[in-house]
Amino acid sequence: MTGAKDVIVIGAGIVGVSTALWLQRDGHRVTLIDREGPAAGTSYGNGGILASGSIIPVTVPGLAWKAPGMLLRRDQPLFLKWSYLPRLVPFLRRYLRHANVASVDRAAGALHLLLHDAPDQHMALARGTAAERYLKPTDYLFGYKDRQAFLADRFGWQLRRRRQVPFEEMDAAALAAHDPALAGTFGFAVRCSGHGQITDPGAYVAALAEAFIAAGGRFVQAELRDIDLRDGVCAALQTSAGAMQADSYVLTTGAWSGAFARKLGVSVPLESERGYHIEFVNPSVTLKSTVMVASGKFVLNSMEGRLRCAGVVEFGGLTNPASVAPIAMLKRQVAGLFPDLTYDRVDEWMGHRPATADSIPVIGFSPKAGNVLLGYGHHHIGLTGGPKTGRWLARLVAGRPGNTDLAPYAPDRTT
Repeated sequence: MTGAKDVIVIGAGIVGVSTALWLQRDGHRVTLIDREGPAAGTSYGNGGILASGSIIPVTVPGLAWKAPGMLLRRDQPLFLKWSYLPRLVPFLRRYLRHANVASVDRAAGALHLLLHDAPDQHMALARGTAAERYLKPTDYLFGYKDRQAFLADRFGWQLRRRRQVPFEEMDAAALAAHDPALAGTFGFAVRCSGHGQITDPGAYVAALAEAFIAAGGRFVQAELRDIDLRDGVCAALQTSAGAMQADSYVLTTGAWSGAFARKLGVSVPLESERGYHIEFVNPSVTLKSTVMVASGKFVLNSMEGRLRCAGVVEFGGLTNPASVAPIAMLKRQVAGLFPDLTYDRVDEWMGHRPATADSIPVIGFSPKAGNVLLGYGHHHIGLTGGPKTGRWLARLVAGRPGNTDLAPYAPDRTT
């Protein structure tokens, strides 16, 4: 390390807040900026699961021929804003090109390296702060209609076994014994140990940001408008609060990173993979463990005073309004699982996951600016991988990256 630096982190989601905290603890002077505030986007609305074993990308073999049929069936977890399709096609070509065994295996390896110790990474980040109370160790269950439905997913489970992700199979009786609230819901399940839960993701990230500010960090609410590049470095940021300068900069703006990343020389295509959640406030059902509903690709998570159901995939860009169909699908599936569920009200939300074409996050130095680092593109696993991504970025700023080979996440990699 060459000494303390002035660092600006752009984006106050879990990746940005984690980066700011690790930099601060390493002795740097850090400013965190965001156009809305900490945890205002996907870091608020995610499923709240620390999914150490979520190493299988969406682009599994066979997706290209399955996807059209999924889009036409009302209870499948894939949606598309058809008016957005012409703009989506260039990304889709690159995205579907990775729906093969070799690409999925490569992505699984990169994701496993990032995620395998996620609960420990979160505990290290949150320890001694008010955020610590939102962390809870838990199993992660995958619920299937029957064993045949589980066997249809065997490709992914075989990959997890090869990466030594621990799991055990459960029949309906074992599932009901594990959690009586799930009796009669699924005919078969898989129980993954060594995971974790955030009981209120928005409050958790906000508490981490408050700890950063309380320790002397600076937060500025501002929108990034441009990056001034001169002689191979970033000379300044142009923001809605005026020009801002530092020794180093870290871009962690999630699905909104695309235009700035292109200016910084990043070659990895990025798209918004829109996700939805519904929350049943004061529900009559409380789950012991977080549950992935395999048929609907959404998570059931009992949080503080509510049951959150979060997931699905919709391609529709950053500016289109939320769709009705994904919310309706979530409501139908939950009603089928818990027909006697009662609650005070239902809250609805839509947010933007940053999806790269190869399903691997972008983590590393900008190809065009030696004092700019990038950390985004975590698609479904941003909450899970945020603290470790922040730790890696802080080490890169300090000039001591450690022994981890970050080449799989390189911003200038070929996809």
